[in-house]
Amino acid sequence: MPKKITREFIDGLPKAELHLHLEGTLEPELKLKLAQKNGIDIGQTTIEDVRKSYDYDSLASFLAVYYPGMNVLQTEDDFYELAMEYLKRARQNGVRHVEMFFDPQAHLTRGISFSTFINGYHRACIDAKSINIDAQLIMCFLRDMPAQFANEVLEMAKPYRDMILGVGLDSDEHHNPPLKFAQPYSIATAQGYHKTMHADIDQVDSIEHIKQALEIIEVERLDHGTNIVENQDLVDWVNQKQLGLTSCPLSNGFVTNDMKGKEVVELMKQGVKVSINSDDPAYFGGYIGDNYEAIAEKYNLTAEQLVIFAKNSFETSWISDFQKETYLKEIDDFVEKF
Repeated sequence: MPKKITREFIDGLPKAELHLHLEGTLEPELKLKLAQKNGIDIGQTTIEDVRKSYDYDSLASFLAVYYPGMNVLQTEDDFYELAMEYLKRARQNGVRHVEMFFDPQAHLTRGISFSTFINGYHRACIDAKSINIDAQLIMCFLRDMPAQFANEVLEMAKPYRDMILGVGLDSDEHHNPPLKFAQPYSIATAQGYHKTMHADIDQVDSIEHIKQALEIIEVERLDHGTNIVENQDLVDWVNQKQLGLTSCPLSNGFVTNDMKGKEVVELMKQGVKVSINSDDPAYFGGYIGDNYEAIAEKYNLTAEQLVIFAKNSFETSWISDFQKETYLKEIDDFVEKF
């Protein structure tokens, strides 16, 4: 184990990524390329102009840039290219397994068919094996849309059930509590999907929403979720159930000027299985290795703590026990050789 954490150690450390929005990996170069290919006016004509448009200081201002940007994604090949570009970067960052979010409703509402995006993304998951990465998909419902629409998405997804590992819930949490989606989550449970849900940082009614997600929806993971430190009873419950929390330091810093590192370290000390992830890396300035590096530097973390994050990421992923053991041994072997 190195005394000083180097980027070589971070990138070499085998890890899983469990909180990654595929639409949030749309780099300025690809956005401009696809806009020109598909004849879409995005209001910018240079990569530098696109980069300048990635400017926000809250969840709402981020979403105002994020959703319109998806208009450049039109064909199956566009979705494939987006996913493959991310997967190549992830592999350079030591990612061995990834469970990637995608937002059907953001594409359906602009006239893109379900088959177009799911086939593009799934093809990338298959081709990821050639770069030694195991990739799976998590279908998210947009929480600022009606629950009935989520039910309709589940119906549309039926022919593609074997391509989708689980369901999630993202977008604007204000006035959109977990309970609003009790019915679609119940249907998803009956259909055998794994379940996770965003519990964004510092939201109105954060603790109440976390409580609903854990106790009523019965999620298997909480995305973000670090506000749970405000309620010891819920921290104890998550520990008892061995549920994972997926923290994203760089995006936290953009949205609230706080990486939530203190909360992450506190949760880790209590044994909560927190992992480090990149969220929307094209928009928040860094992929998973950058997130490991940023939180390690700002909070003086040790190499041992980074290894715990990596092990947590596999332990709270939705893979078989045999796969978990294989990846955990990869970590031990890497650390020993390093």
